[in-house]
Amino acid sequence: MTRIAAAKEAGEENDAPQARRRLRGLYAPIPLAFLGLGVYRAWIEITFVGSFVNFPAFSLSTRDLFDFSAVAEMVLFVLLARRIGPLYTKRWPFALCAAAMLASTVLLFASFFAPGLAGSLGVVTSVAGGVGLGLIILIWSELYGCLNPIRVTLYYAASLVVGALIIYLYMGLKMPWLFVMTALLPIVSLASARKGFALLPEGERPQKAWVSISVPWKIILLMGFFAFSYGIVEANAYQGYFGPHSSPGTFAVSGVVLLGVLVKRDKFDFNTLCRIALPLTVVALFLISVLGFTDDYLSGFCVAGGYTAFSILIMVLCSNLCYRYGVSAIWLFGMERSLRLVFMFLGRCMYEYGSVITIGSVRGTTIASGIAILAVVMGTFFLLSQKELSSKWGASFLVGPEGNGEAVRKQELADRCELLAKRFGLTSRETEVLILLAQRKTVGMIERELYIANGTAKAHVRHVYQKFDIHSREELFDLLGVDGLQENVEAKNAG
Repeated sequence: MTRIAAAKEAGEENDAPQARRRLRGLYAPIPLAFLGLGVYRAWIEITFVGSFVNFPAFSLSTRDLFDFSAVAEMVLFVLLARRIGPLYTKRWPFALCAAAMLASTVLLFASFFAPGLAGSLGVVTSVAGGVGLGLIILIWSELYGCLNPIRVTLYYAASLVVGALIIYLYMGLKMPWLFVMTALLPIVSLASARKGFALLPEGERPQKAWVSISVPWKIILLMGFFAFSYGIVEANAYQGYFGPHSSPGTFAVSGVVLLGVLVKRDKFDFNTLCRIALPLTVVALFLISVLGFTDDYLSGFCVAGGYTAFSILIMVLCSNLCYRYGVSAIWLFGMERSLRLVFMFLGRCMYEYGSVITIGSVRGTTIASGIAILAVVMGTFFLLSQKELSSKWGASFLVGPEGNGEAVRKQELADRCELLAKRFGLTSRETEVLILLAQRKTVGMIERELYIANGTAKAHVRHVYQKFDIHSREELFDLLGVDGLQENVEAKNAG
Protein backbone atom coordinates (compact mmCIF):
# COMPACT_ATOMS: atom_id res chain seq x y z
CA MET A 1 0.00 0.00 0.00
CA THR A 2 2.91 2.29 0.83
CA ARG A 3 4.43 1.77 -2.60
CA ILE A 4 1.10 2.40 -4.30
CA ALA A 5 0.58 5.58 -2.32
CA ALA A 6 4.10 6.74 -3.07
CA ALA A 7 3.67 6.03 -6.77
CA LYS A 8 0.36 7.86 -6.79
CA GLU A 9 1.93 10.83 -5.04
CA ALA A 10 4.83 10.86 -7.49
CA GLY A 11 2.41 10.70 -10.40
CA GLU A 12 0.49 13.67 -9.04
CA GLU A 13 3.74 15.59 -8.67
CA ASN A 14 4.63 14.83 -12.29
CA ASP A 15 1.22 15.95 -13.50
CA ALA A 16 1.79 19.47 -12.28
CA PRO A 17 4.91 20.17 -14.40
CA GLN A 18 3.20 18.58 -17.41
CA ALA A 19 0.18 20.84 -16.94
CA ARG A 20 2.47 23.86 -16.68
CA ARG A 21 4.28 22.79 -19.84
CA ARG A 22 0.97 22.48 -21.66
CA LEU A 23 0.00 25.98 -20.52
CA ARG A 24 3.35 27.35 -21.60
CA GLY A 25 2.83 25.61 -24.92
CA LEU A 26 -0.13 27.91 -25.57
CA TYR A 27 2.09 30.94 -25.17
CA ALA A 28 3.92 32.44 -28.10
CA PRO A 29 6.13 35.48 -27.57
CA ILE A 30 4.49 38.30 -29.54
CA PRO A 31 6.66 41.43 -29.57
CA LEU A 32 4.51 44.35 -28.45
CA ALA A 33 5.83 46.45 -31.33
CA PHE A 34 3.99 44.32 -33.89
CA LEU A 35 0.68 44.97 -32.14
CA GLY A 36 0.89 48.64 -33.07
CA LEU A 37 -1.09 47.83 -36.21
CA GLY A 38 -4.16 47.47 -34.01
CA VAL A 39 -3.49 50.93 -32.58
CA TYR A 40 -3.99 52.73 -35.88
CA ARG A 41 -7.09 50.62 -36.56
CA ALA A 42 -8.52 51.96 -33.31
CA TRP A 43 -7.82 55.49 -34.55
CA ILE A 44 -9.70 54.81 -37.79
CA GLU A 45 -12.88 53.81 -35.97
CA ILE A 46 -12.77 56.55 -33.36
CA THR A 47 -12.36 59.23 -36.03
CA PHE A 48 -14.00 58.18 -39.29
CA VAL A 49 -15.47 54.68 -39.64
CA GLY A 50 -18.35 53.72 -37.36
CA SER A 51 -17.26 56.12 -34.62
CA PHE A 52 -19.11 56.30 -31.30
CA VAL A 53 -18.28 60.03 -31.32
CA ASN A 54 -20.72 62.28 -33.18
CA PHE A 55 -18.28 64.74 -34.73
CA PRO A 56 -20.01 67.77 -36.31
CA ALA A 57 -17.39 67.62 -39.09
CA PHE A 58 -18.22 64.03 -39.98
CA SER A 59 -20.74 62.88 -42.59
CA LEU A 60 -21.03 60.11 -45.12
CA SER A 61 -19.50 62.36 -47.75
CA THR A 62 -16.46 63.03 -45.56
CA ARG A 63 -16.06 59.26 -45.09
CA ASP A 64 -15.95 58.83 -48.86
CA LEU A 65 -13.47 61.70 -49.16
CA PHE A 66 -11.37 60.08 -46.43
CA ASP A 67 -11.29 56.79 -48.34
CA PHE A 68 -10.53 58.31 -51.74
CA SER A 69 -7.77 60.52 -50.36
CA ALA A 70 -6.12 57.32 -49.13
CA VAL A 71 -6.78 55.65 -52.51
CA ALA A 72 -5.24 58.54 -54.47
CA GLU A 73 -2.13 58.53 -52.31
CA MET A 74 -1.67 54.76 -52.45
CA VAL A 75 -2.10 54.71 -56.24
CA LEU A 76 0.61 57.39 -56.47
CA PHE A 77 2.90 55.30 -54.27
CA VAL A 78 2.22 52.21 -56.38
CA LEU A 79 3.38 54.13 -59.47
CA LEU A 80 6.47 55.41 -57.64
CA ALA A 81 7.18 52.26 -55.63
CA ARG A 82 10.40 51.44 -57.49
CA ARG A 83 11.85 54.89 -56.71
CA ILE A 84 10.71 55.53 -53.17
CA GLY A 85 10.78 52.10 -51.56
CA PRO A 86 11.41 50.84 -49.03
CA LEU A 87 9.74 53.40 -46.78
CA TYR A 88 11.18 52.24 -43.47
CA THR A 89 14.64 53.58 -44.36
CA LYS A 90 13.33 57.14 -44.70
CA ARG A 91 12.13 59.63 -42.10
CA TRP A 92 9.73 61.67 -44.22
CA PRO A 93 6.98 58.98 -44.54
CA PHE A 94 6.78 58.69 -40.75
CA ALA A 95 6.87 62.47 -40.25
CA LEU A 96 4.26 63.16 -42.95
CA CYS A 97 2.00 60.39 -41.67
CA ALA A 98 2.19 61.60 -38.06
CA ALA A 99 1.56 65.21 -39.06
CA ALA A 100 -1.41 64.35 -41.30
CA MET A 101 -3.13 62.07 -38.77
CA LEU A 102 -2.50 64.47 -35.90
CA ALA A 103 -3.87 67.42 -37.89
CA SER A 104 -6.91 65.38 -38.86
CA THR A 105 -7.57 64.49 -35.22
CA VAL A 106 -7.21 68.08 -34.01
CA LEU A 107 -9.56 69.44 -36.69
CA LEU A 108 -12.17 66.76 -36.03
CA PHE A 109 -12.35 67.62 -32.34
CA ALA A 110 -12.18 71.34 -33.15
CA SER A 111 -15.49 71.01 -34.98
CA PHE A 112 -17.19 70.70 -31.57
CA PHE A 113 -16.07 74.24 -30.75
CA ALA A 114 -16.73 75.68 -34.23
CA PRO A 115 -19.83 73.89 -35.53
CA GLY A 116 -20.37 76.68 -38.05
CA LEU A 117 -17.13 75.64 -39.76
CA ALA A 118 -17.93 71.91 -39.62
CA GLY A 119 -18.33 71.62 -43.39
CA SER A 120 -14.96 73.17 -44.19
CA LEU A 121 -13.24 71.34 -41.36
CA GLY A 122 -14.74 68.06 -42.56
CA VAL A 123 -13.14 68.44 -45.98
CA VAL A 124 -9.69 69.29 -44.62
CA THR A 125 -9.71 66.65 -41.92
CA SER A 126 -10.86 63.96 -44.36
CA VAL A 127 -8.08 64.71 -46.82
CA ALA A 128 -5.45 64.87 -44.08
CA GLY A 129 -6.75 61.70 -42.46
CA GLY A 130 -6.81 59.87 -45.79
CA VAL A 131 -3.21 60.85 -46.51
CA GLY A 132 -2.17 59.60 -43.09
CA LEU A 133 -4.17 56.40 -43.51
CA GLY A 134 -2.58 55.55 -46.85
CA LEU A 135 0.92 56.04 -45.47
CA ILE A 136 0.44 54.09 -42.27
CA ILE A 137 -1.11 51.18 -44.19
CA LEU A 138 1.94 51.00 -46.46
CA ILE A 139 4.41 51.31 -43.56
CA TRP A 140 2.81 48.44 -41.66
CA SER A 141 2.47 46.41 -44.86
CA GLU A 142 6.22 46.66 -45.37
CA LEU A 143 6.78 45.34 -41.87
CA TYR A 144 4.34 42.43 -42.15
CA GLY A 145 5.75 41.59 -45.60
CA CYS A 146 8.95 40.52 -43.81
CA LEU A 147 7.23 37.80 -41.77
CA ASN A 148 6.33 34.19 -42.52
CA PRO A 149 2.61 33.27 -42.73
CA ILE A 150 2.26 31.83 -39.23
CA ARG A 151 3.75 34.99 -37.65
CA VAL A 152 1.59 37.22 -39.85
CA THR A 153 -1.54 35.38 -38.75
CA LEU A 154 -0.54 35.40 -35.08
CA TYR A 155 0.51 39.05 -34.92
CA TYR A 156 -2.32 40.35 -37.09
CA ALA A 157 -5.05 38.52 -35.19
CA ALA A 158 -3.57 39.71 -31.90
CA SER A 159 -3.46 43.28 -33.28
CA LEU A 160 -7.16 43.13 -34.12
CA VAL A 161 -7.92 42.09 -30.55
CA VAL A 162 -5.75 44.92 -29.21
CA GLY A 163 -7.47 47.45 -31.48
CA ALA A 164 -10.91 46.39 -30.23
CA LEU A 165 -9.80 46.59 -26.58
CA ILE A 166 -8.43 50.11 -27.11
CA ILE A 167 -11.77 51.25 -28.53
CA TYR A 168 -13.65 49.69 -25.60
CA LEU A 169 -11.37 51.58 -23.21
CA TYR A 170 -11.76 54.87 -25.07
CA MET A 171 -15.56 54.64 -24.92
CA GLY A 172 -15.35 55.48 -21.24
CA LEU A 173 -13.17 58.60 -21.59
CA LYS A 174 -14.43 62.14 -21.08
CA MET A 175 -14.03 64.51 -24.02
CA PRO A 176 -10.73 66.24 -23.07
CA TRP A 177 -9.05 62.92 -22.35
CA LEU A 178 -10.61 61.35 -25.45
CA PHE A 179 -9.02 64.05 -27.60
CA VAL A 180 -5.56 63.68 -26.05
CA MET A 181 -5.55 59.89 -26.11
CA THR A 182 -6.89 59.74 -29.69
CA ALA A 183 -4.18 62.14 -30.86
CA LEU A 184 -1.56 59.82 -29.34
CA LEU A 185 -2.71 56.72 -31.25
CA PRO A 186 -0.99 57.48 -34.60
CA ILE A 187 2.24 58.40 -32.79
CA VAL A 188 2.22 55.16 -30.81
CA SER A 189 1.47 53.12 -33.94
CA LEU A 190 4.29 54.69 -35.96
CA ALA A 191 6.76 54.33 -33.08
CA SER A 192 5.77 50.67 -32.82
CA ALA A 193 6.38 50.16 -36.54
CA ARG A 194 9.88 51.65 -36.29
CA LYS A 195 10.60 49.39 -33.33
CA GLY A 196 9.28 46.40 -35.29
CA PHE A 197 11.71 47.03 -38.14
CA ALA A 198 14.55 47.36 -35.63
CA LEU A 199 13.67 43.95 -34.15
CA LEU A 200 14.07 42.24 -37.52
CA PRO A 201 17.51 40.94 -38.57
CA GLU A 202 18.97 43.25 -41.20
CA GLY A 203 18.82 40.56 -43.90
CA GLU A 204 15.06 40.09 -43.36
CA ARG A 205 14.11 43.75 -43.77
CA PRO A 206 12.67 45.10 -47.06
CA GLN A 207 15.29 45.41 -49.79
CA LYS A 208 15.87 48.16 -52.32
CA ALA A 209 15.90 45.64 -55.16
CA TRP A 210 12.91 45.65 -57.48
CA VAL A 211 11.18 42.39 -58.39
CA SER A 212 9.07 42.78 -61.54
CA ILE A 213 5.97 40.65 -61.17
CA SER A 214 2.58 40.72 -62.84
CA VAL A 215 -0.54 41.43 -60.82
CA PRO A 216 -1.60 38.45 -58.64
CA TRP A 217 -5.06 38.62 -60.16
CA LYS A 218 -6.53 35.76 -58.15
CA ILE A 219 -5.93 37.62 -54.88
CA ILE A 220 -7.25 40.86 -56.36
CA LEU A 221 -10.36 39.18 -57.76
CA LEU A 222 -11.12 37.36 -54.51
CA MET A 223 -10.60 40.58 -52.59
CA GLY A 224 -12.93 42.42 -54.99
CA PHE A 225 -15.75 39.91 -54.46
CA PHE A 226 -15.57 40.11 -50.67
CA ALA A 227 -15.00 43.89 -50.51
CA PHE A 228 -17.96 44.56 -52.83
CA SER A 229 -20.17 42.29 -50.73
CA TYR A 230 -18.98 44.00 -47.56
CA GLY A 231 -19.80 47.39 -49.06
CA ILE A 232 -23.39 46.27 -49.74
CA VAL A 233 -24.04 45.45 -46.11
CA GLU A 234 -21.69 47.95 -44.45
CA ALA A 235 -24.07 50.92 -44.44
CA ASN A 236 -26.56 49.18 -42.15
CA ALA A 237 -24.17 47.04 -40.17
CA TYR A 238 -22.89 49.61 -37.68
CA GLN A 239 -25.93 51.56 -36.61
CA GLY A 240 -25.46 50.62 -32.99
CA TYR A 241 -22.74 51.39 -30.47
CA PHE A 242 -20.01 49.32 -32.11
CA GLY A 243 -18.05 50.05 -35.28
CA PRO A 244 -16.24 47.65 -37.62
CA HIS A 245 -13.08 47.34 -35.51
CA SER A 246 -14.82 47.09 -32.14
CA SER A 247 -17.70 44.86 -33.19
CA PRO A 248 -18.16 41.65 -31.17
CA GLY A 249 -17.83 39.84 -34.51
CA THR A 250 -14.38 41.33 -35.05
CA PHE A 251 -13.27 40.54 -31.51
CA ALA A 252 -14.66 37.00 -31.56
CA VAL A 253 -13.25 35.95 -34.96
CA SER A 254 -9.82 37.48 -34.36
CA GLY A 255 -9.77 35.84 -30.93
CA VAL A 256 -10.69 32.44 -32.40
CA VAL A 257 -7.97 32.74 -35.06
CA LEU A 258 -5.43 33.81 -32.42
CA LEU A 259 -6.33 30.87 -30.20
CA GLY A 260 -6.29 28.52 -33.20
CA VAL A 261 -2.74 29.51 -34.10
CA LEU A 262 -1.58 29.20 -30.48
CA VAL A 263 -3.16 25.75 -30.03
CA LYS A 264 -2.53 24.23 -33.45
CA ARG A 265 0.81 25.88 -34.22
CA ASP A 266 2.30 23.98 -37.14
CA LYS A 267 -1.01 22.20 -37.82
CA PHE A 268 -2.99 25.42 -38.30
CA ASP A 269 -4.90 25.29 -41.58
CA PHE A 270 -5.01 28.68 -43.32
CA ASN A 271 -8.06 27.58 -45.28
CA THR A 272 -9.92 27.89 -41.98
CA LEU A 273 -9.92 31.64 -42.56
CA CYS A 274 -11.97 31.20 -45.71
CA ARG A 275 -14.28 28.69 -44.00
CA ILE A 276 -15.07 31.41 -41.47
CA ALA A 277 -15.33 34.34 -43.90
CA LEU A 278 -17.57 32.72 -46.51
CA PRO A 279 -20.56 31.56 -44.42
CA LEU A 280 -20.57 34.71 -42.26
CA THR A 281 -20.55 36.95 -45.35
CA VAL A 282 -23.36 34.98 -47.00
CA VAL A 283 -25.46 35.07 -43.82
CA ALA A 284 -24.90 38.83 -43.50
CA LEU A 285 -26.03 39.42 -47.09
CA PHE A 286 -29.21 37.42 -46.48
CA LEU A 287 -30.02 39.06 -43.17
CA ILE A 288 -29.42 42.66 -44.21
CA SER A 289 -30.19 42.86 -47.90
CA VAL A 290 -32.67 40.03 -48.45
CA LEU A 291 -34.54 39.81 -45.15
CA GLY A 292 -34.10 43.46 -44.23
CA PHE A 293 -32.61 42.97 -40.75
CA THR A 294 -30.79 46.30 -40.79
CA ASP A 295 -30.47 46.83 -37.07
CA ASP A 296 -29.99 43.28 -35.91
CA TYR A 297 -27.19 42.13 -33.58
CA LEU A 298 -26.64 38.92 -35.54
CA SER A 299 -26.29 40.70 -38.87
CA GLY A 300 -23.68 43.11 -37.49
CA PHE A 301 -21.79 40.20 -35.93
CA CYS A 302 -21.73 38.31 -39.24
CA VAL A 303 -20.64 41.35 -41.25
CA ALA A 304 -17.73 42.17 -38.96
CA GLY A 305 -16.72 38.54 -38.38
CA GLY A 306 -16.73 37.63 -42.06
CA TYR A 307 -14.76 40.71 -43.05
CA THR A 308 -12.25 40.12 -40.25
CA ALA A 309 -11.49 36.56 -41.38
CA PHE A 310 -11.24 37.75 -44.98
CA SER A 311 -8.84 40.58 -43.99
CA ILE A 312 -6.55 38.15 -42.18
CA LEU A 313 -6.55 35.84 -45.21
CA ILE A 314 -5.65 38.61 -47.67
CA MET A 315 -2.94 39.89 -45.32
CA VAL A 316 -1.42 36.40 -45.18
CA LEU A 317 -1.52 35.86 -48.96
CA CYS A 318 -0.05 39.26 -49.86
CA SER A 319 2.57 39.20 -47.09
CA ASN A 320 3.68 35.76 -48.22
CA LEU A 321 4.40 37.01 -51.75
CA CYS A 322 6.56 39.75 -50.28
CA TYR A 323 8.22 37.38 -47.81
CA ARG A 324 9.06 34.61 -50.27
CA TYR A 325 9.84 36.50 -53.44
CA GLY A 326 10.90 39.95 -52.32
CA VAL A 327 7.92 41.67 -53.99
CA SER A 328 7.57 45.34 -53.01
CA ALA A 329 4.97 45.68 -50.26
CA ILE A 330 4.37 49.29 -51.34
CA TRP A 331 3.41 48.11 -54.82
CA LEU A 332 1.38 45.04 -53.84
CA PHE A 333 -0.43 46.31 -50.76
CA GLY A 334 -0.88 49.79 -52.23
CA MET A 335 -2.70 48.23 -55.18
CA GLU A 336 -4.68 45.75 -53.08
CA ARG A 337 -5.82 48.21 -50.40
CA SER A 338 -6.72 51.00 -52.83
CA LEU A 339 -8.79 48.61 -54.95
CA ARG A 340 -10.40 47.22 -51.80
CA LEU A 341 -11.61 50.68 -50.80
CA VAL A 342 -12.95 51.26 -54.33
CA PHE A 343 -14.86 47.96 -54.34
CA MET A 344 -16.30 48.74 -50.91
CA PHE A 345 -17.46 52.14 -52.19
CA LEU A 346 -19.10 50.48 -55.20
CA GLY A 347 -20.88 48.08 -52.87
CA ARG A 348 -22.20 50.97 -50.77
CA CYS A 349 -23.41 52.71 -53.94
CA MET A 350 -25.07 49.52 -55.14
CA TYR A 351 -27.02 49.21 -51.89
CA GLU A 352 -27.97 52.90 -51.90
CA TYR A 353 -29.33 52.82 -55.44
CA GLY A 354 -30.81 49.36 -55.04
CA SER A 355 -32.82 50.48 -52.03
CA VAL A 356 -34.89 52.84 -54.21
CA ILE A 357 -35.21 50.54 -57.23
CA THR A 358 -37.68 47.71 -57.64
CA ILE A 359 -37.65 45.28 -60.56
CA GLY A 360 -41.09 43.70 -60.66
CA SER A 361 -41.72 42.75 -57.07
CA VAL A 362 -38.03 42.26 -56.23
CA ARG A 363 -36.05 44.99 -54.51
CA GLY A 364 -32.82 46.13 -56.10
CA THR A 365 -30.91 45.35 -52.90
CA THR A 366 -32.07 41.74 -53.06
CA ILE A 367 -30.80 41.39 -56.62
CA ALA A 368 -27.47 43.00 -55.72
CA SER A 369 -27.11 40.68 -52.74
CA GLY A 370 -27.89 37.65 -54.87
CA ILE A 371 -25.17 38.64 -57.33
CA ALA A 372 -22.73 39.26 -54.47
CA ILE A 373 -23.49 35.89 -52.85
CA LEU A 374 -22.96 34.08 -56.15
CA ALA A 375 -19.69 35.94 -56.79
CA VAL A 376 -18.34 35.28 -53.29
CA VAL A 377 -19.24 31.57 -53.31
CA MET A 378 -18.02 30.87 -56.85
CA GLY A 379 -14.89 32.98 -56.38
CA THR A 380 -14.00 31.21 -53.15
CA PHE A 381 -14.35 27.73 -54.58
CA PHE A 382 -12.47 28.46 -57.80
CA LEU A 383 -9.78 30.86 -56.58
CA LEU A 384 -9.00 29.07 -53.34
CA SER A 385 -8.84 25.61 -54.83
CA GLN A 386 -5.06 25.75 -54.41
CA LYS A 387 -4.07 24.91 -50.88
CA GLU A 388 -0.43 25.82 -51.17
CA LEU A 389 0.56 29.14 -49.67
CA SER A 390 3.53 28.98 -52.01
CA SER A 391 1.27 29.71 -54.96
CA LYS A 392 1.88 33.00 -56.78
CA TRP A 393 -1.92 33.39 -57.16
CA GLY A 394 -1.92 34.14 -60.86
CA ALA A 395 1.20 36.30 -60.86
CA SER A 396 4.32 35.59 -62.89
CA PHE A 397 7.75 37.16 -62.89
CA LEU A 398 8.22 39.39 -65.92
CA VAL A 399 11.98 39.89 -65.76
CA GLY A 400 14.62 39.13 -63.25
CA PRO A 401 15.03 41.36 -60.21
CA GLU A 402 17.09 44.45 -60.84
CA GLY A 403 19.86 46.08 -58.90
CA ASN A 404 20.54 43.43 -56.24
CA GLY A 405 21.87 39.93 -56.68
CA GLU A 406 20.41 38.87 -53.34
CA ALA A 407 16.92 39.46 -54.75
CA VAL A 408 17.78 37.17 -57.66
CA ARG A 409 18.80 34.43 -55.26
CA LYS A 410 15.68 34.87 -53.12
CA GLN A 411 13.35 34.59 -56.10
CA GLU A 412 15.14 31.61 -57.65
CA LEU A 413 15.44 29.84 -54.33
CA ALA A 414 11.72 30.27 -53.61
CA ASP A 415 10.86 28.89 -57.05
CA ARG A 416 13.20 25.94 -56.54
CA CYS A 417 11.65 25.14 -53.15
CA GLU A 418 8.13 25.38 -54.52
CA LEU A 419 8.97 23.06 -57.43
CA LEU A 420 10.60 20.42 -55.23
CA ALA A 421 7.83 20.63 -52.64
CA LYS A 422 5.24 19.79 -55.29
CA ARG A 423 7.38 17.05 -56.85
CA PHE A 424 8.02 15.24 -53.55
CA GLY A 425 4.62 15.86 -51.95
CA LEU A 426 5.60 18.09 -49.06
CA THR A 427 2.86 19.48 -46.84
CA SER A 428 2.41 23.25 -46.50
CA ARG A 429 4.24 23.28 -43.17
CA GLU A 430 7.06 21.10 -44.53
CA THR A 431 7.37 23.56 -47.39
CA GLU A 432 7.77 26.39 -44.89
CA VAL A 433 10.49 24.39 -43.15
CA LEU A 434 12.19 23.69 -46.48
CA ILE A 435 12.36 27.40 -47.30
CA LEU A 436 13.86 28.16 -43.90
CA LEU A 437 16.39 25.36 -44.32
CA ALA A 438 17.30 26.74 -47.74
CA GLN A 439 17.94 30.09 -46.04
CA ARG A 440 20.54 28.26 -43.89
CA LYS A 441 18.50 28.57 -40.70
CA THR A 442 19.11 26.13 -37.88
CA VAL A 443 16.50 23.95 -36.18
CA GLY A 444 16.45 26.42 -33.28
CA MET A 445 15.75 29.30 -35.65
CA ILE A 446 12.97 27.31 -37.36
CA GLU A 447 11.48 26.57 -33.94
CA ARG A 448 11.33 30.29 -33.12
CA GLU A 449 10.15 31.33 -36.60
CA LEU A 450 7.20 28.94 -36.68
CA TYR A 451 6.43 28.92 -32.94
CA ILE A 452 6.72 25.15 -32.71
CA ALA A 453 8.43 22.84 -30.26
CA ASN A 454 12.01 21.80 -30.87
CA GLY A 455 10.93 18.19 -31.35
CA THR A 456 8.28 19.22 -33.88
CA ALA A 457 10.84 21.26 -35.84
CA LYS A 458 13.22 18.29 -35.88
CA ALA A 459 10.38 16.02 -37.02
CA HIS A 460 9.55 18.34 -39.94
CA VAL A 461 13.21 18.47 -40.97
CA ARG A 462 13.41 14.68 -40.75
CA HIS A 463 10.29 14.28 -42.91
CA VAL A 464 11.74 16.63 -45.53
CA TYR A 465 14.95 14.60 -45.62
CA GLN A 466 13.00 11.33 -45.86
CA LYS A 467 10.83 12.53 -48.74
CA PHE A 468 13.88 13.85 -50.58
CA ASP A 469 15.83 10.65 -49.73
CA ILE A 470 18.77 12.64 -48.37
CA HIS A 471 20.62 12.56 -45.06
CA SER A 472 22.33 15.90 -44.53
CA ARG A 473 22.04 19.66 -44.98
CA GLU A 474 24.81 19.50 -47.60
CA GLU A 475 22.78 17.08 -49.73
CA LEU A 476 19.80 19.40 -49.42
CA PHE A 477 21.89 22.36 -50.61
CA ASP A 478 23.12 20.30 -53.55
CA LEU A 479 19.53 19.37 -54.43
CA LEU A 480 18.43 23.00 -54.21
CA GLY A 481 21.52 24.30 -55.98
CA VAL A 482 22.12 26.80 -53.19
CA ASP A 483 25.84 27.13 -53.83
CA GLY A 484 25.20 27.58 -57.53
CA LEU A 485 22.68 30.29 -56.86
CA GLN A 486 25.18 32.03 -54.63
CA GLU A 487 27.80 31.90 -57.36
CA ASN A 488 25.32 33.46 -59.79
CA VAL A 489 24.66 36.23 -57.31
CA GLU A 490 28.35 36.93 -56.80
CA ALA A 491 28.97 36.95 -60.54
CA LYS A 492 26.10 39.36 -61.11
CA ASN A 493 27.32 41.67 -58.35
CA ALA A 494 30.86 41.57 -59.73
CA GLY A 495 29.56 42.43 -63.20
